[in-house]
Amino acid sequence: MAFTRPVTRFATLLAAGSLVFSGAIQAYAQEPAAAAAPKAALDVELNGLVPSQKGCMMTFVALNTLPQDITKISFELAFFNDKNAVDKITVLDFRDLPQGKKRVRQFDMPNVKCEAVTRVLINDTPACEGPGKGECMKGLVTRSQVSIPFEG
Repeated sequence: MAFTRPVTRFATLLAAGSLVFSGAIQAYAQEPAAAAAPKAALDVELNGLVPSQKGCMMTFVALNTLPQDITKISFELAFFNDKNAVDKITVLDFRDLPQGKKRVRQFDMPNVKCEAVTRVLINDTPACEGPGKGECMKGLVTRSQVSIPFEG
């Protein structure tokens, strides 16, 4: 019986501490859920540049995580050379990009030498049908799997 009082006091402290500890666990568990919520975006990746008979075959991978399908989209691209000057501006028709689906699009760029391209910039989205006006450029996220930068 001599241990009853210290054990009871320890149990009381443990219970009080467990409430604080339990609250900390609950708060911690809620934080990652909020941080893990993916941001709606239009991801476009420059996946490859390969010399072709016409010039340069460019491969893109696009993923639409915006709230709805894009029924028609085109991108105005600017190609820069080693002097940081724009060599060419062209519009590429990516057709449709269904919500939640990845699409691969290839374009054979005539009179463009792959080795001369030092940077590619998405300048605009002249056609963007489906989401709200301006959502395509606002939600644009670009990345490059090749050695040159791809920006939006």
